[in-house]
Amino acid sequence: MKKIYTIFALSAASVAFSQIQKVEPAFWWKGMKNPELQILVYGKDIAQSKIELSDGIQIKDIKKVENPNYVFVTVNTGEINVPKFKINLKKGKKNISSYTYELKQRASGSADRESFTSKDVMYLIMPDRFANGDEKNDSRPDLIEKANRSLPNGRHGGDLRGIIDNLDYIQNLGVTSVWLTPVNEDNEKVYSYHGYAQTDLYKIDGRYGTNEEYRELSQKLNKRNMKLIMDYVTNHWGVSHWIIKDLPSKDWIHWFDEGKNGFYRSNYKTTTQFDTNASEIDKKYALDGWFDTTMPDINQKDPLVLKYLTQNAIWWIEYAELGGLRVDTYPYNDKEAMAKWAKAITDEYPKFNIVGETWLNTAGQISAWQKNSKTGEAAGYNSNLPSVMDFMLFGDMPKALKEKESWDNGMIKLYNVFTSDFLYPDINNLLVFFENHDTERWNEIFNADPKAYKMALTMISTVRGIPQIYYGSEVGMRGDKTKGGDADIRRDFPGGWKSDAQNAFNPSSQTPEQKEFYQFSQKLLNWRKGKEVIHTGKTKNYVPQEGVFVYFRYDAKDNVMVIINNNEKDQTLDLKRFSESLNGVVKGKDIISGKEFPIQSNLAIPAKTSMIIELQN
Repeated sequence: MKKIYTIFALSAASVAFSQIQKVEPAFWWKGMKNPELQILVYGKDIAQSKIELSDGIQIKDIKKVENPNYVFVTVNTGEINVPKFKINLKKGKKNISSYTYELKQRASGSADRESFTSKDVMYLIMPDRFANGDEKNDSRPDLIEKANRSLPNGRHGGDLRGIIDNLDYIQNLGVTSVWLTPVNEDNEKVYSYHGYAQTDLYKIDGRYGTNEEYRELSQKLNKRNMKLIMDYVTNHWGVSHWIIKDLPSKDWIHWFDEGKNGFYRSNYKTTTQFDTNASEIDKKYALDGWFDTTMPDINQKDPLVLKYLTQNAIWWIEYAELGGLRVDTYPYNDKEAMAKWAKAITDEYPKFNIVGETWLNTAGQISAWQKNSKTGEAAGYNSNLPSVMDFMLFGDMPKALKEKESWDNGMIKLYNVFTSDFLYPDINNLLVFFENHDTERWNEIFNADPKAYKMALTMISTVRGIPQIYYGSEVGMRGDKTKGGDADIRRDFPGGWKSDAQNAFNPSSQTPEQKEFYQFSQKLLNWRKGKEVIHTGKTKNYVPQEGVFVYFRYDAKDNVMVIINNNEKDQTLDLKRFSESLNGVVKGKDIISGKEFPIQSNLAIPAKTSMIIELQN
């Protein structure tokens, strides 16, 4: 252990007696379904002192670890009848340090908080690159990396206030939930804007704002019947995290003696999780290996670690009134531990939705991670994870639109994705998307062609699941990951900074090119809001022909026909082929143009065009 404490040494003032320096969580709530609370108490050699609670409160359990600077105190909040009590550090009979712990009253109805569902459209924002609403917090003396907009991978100054200031734009676009990439403190020296190397899980990064501003954003979204989704990272923290710098015990992280400072890079082969023939060494390097030298891999198998992660997630849900979690790199975690983590959260909030980043290539592999999956069951596992991300659809969408049509190329690839829907236990609870903050920009792949964008947005907005769009694509933003790296797909939103020459947030000042993207997005997404048939209706697919994919969404009340013509030429559809879905239908209405027309024997659709037709008997 001396080796670890030498490498990860947290500076502390030399004191005659132990002092309480940090307590996490800093406060909690009465009325939680699980009354058990684990309190981390930290201070120099704190384990050598006695800990007592005031008001006659009994400690249910107290755990000391290898590092004497930590004590983990467990209490039953159901037995505590005071709003505040003291955690006292004692030397003999003398109190040498105290911390006043508050048990707030849980808000009425918080256990039944609504979460994101297939009724929603999720808008993904990278906060540093969206809008700078408070220039005073761009750089801070307590945080290492300072704002420098000229650096592609530097801090650019976007913040929570910038998002709050543009809520009208976000709402008018038609989205109903907002997913922010991590905004907790990331105090690494460089490349800290992405937020995935967090250094304090209970604190919003000061360059984004404060905990109070984060809660303000969530509350203002809630008042608009919108939701805030937190990007939660269970697999790794930043190497500068205060706990990493002074580890409670060596096994708090995955430590590789053969690596430098414990580092050994993951082989990223998470398919080993369900490979019944996988070698143990491959599984170990996939799950325990680090993402990077600055991202130590967290050991969720350790009960103290798992409790810390569980309570932290619940703390943010309760404190910030969150509408959901998106969990980063889900298959890289210990799956049994994460099943306990997900169950603990959904036990506390039965309606709460959590979507895992399941970056795998087939429906069989992805579906195994969804709660109550038959494929997971076949592997002896139930994740308790409500939602997963449809990376199969994401991977095949650009291929389908780019490839020359043949027996197994082109639009047939989209159809083939949906033929695997039977594998998912909750098909409406998939996140569907064609890009995000880690991928090539769609508008770069298709050279800012609005027709390609419209076809893609039509699809994710009308198929089963929860559509997710990436900030800026609705105004045609591009970014070349192959040439410019991650920074280029995370460009600043035009108009988010006072010095910007052009403001795309204001529809009246958008360029003609931006308007075409924006107006289509706005019309489609706002139409989707009220269409239950799209949210939860059934699907009828017709095998693509001549580069045209037709499917219907229907229920007892409504029937919607979706046509995606990826052909280079106009097409005329013989509607007899779709008679089982058009039985009794006499007319239709194109939801984009608003035009009504009779449903007869044929229907013409222009090249590289999508149509969404509300059908009427």
